[in-house]
Amino acid sequence: MFEVSNERIDVEQLRKGIKNPKSGGVCIFEGWARNQNEGRTVRQLEYEVYEPLAALEGEKVIAEALQKFPFLEASCVHRSGLLEIGDCAVWVGVSSPHRDEAFKACRFIIDAIKIHLPIWKKEHYVDGDSGWVNCERCSNALSL
Repeated sequence: MFEVSNERIDVEQLRKGIKNPKSGGVCIFEGWARNQNEGRTVRQLEYEVYEPLAALEGEKVIAEALQKFPFLEASCVHRSGLLEIGDCAVWVGVSSPHRDEAFKACRFIIDAIKIHLPIWKKEHYVDGDSGWVNCERCSNALSL
């Protein structure tokens, strides 16, 4: 399941959604809005998302992860709109019979989301300036 939300991410509710009595391993990744980037102090983050395509591609990413790393449950939610420092920007959770599949699937999902989905991040700085952020690690991954 993949979702884009302009509301605060409810991590407790999402954890309940990936519970499965057959699962022995759970891996959760939470990406938070931080107050520093490349030596600049960040005041807020803003995400713009082309939701129809993001939802479609997000579901494809989770389906591909399931083929590569068999698991029982998975969920990913990415925020859109304005976020305050400390807000959860993205949440990925995977439950599986064993930890190895959970770790690998969770890592695959977050990395693929960052590379393939139409989601753009803008940082607002304390000095009043703002700018769109290029994900260098994502760009490098595409050229591999």
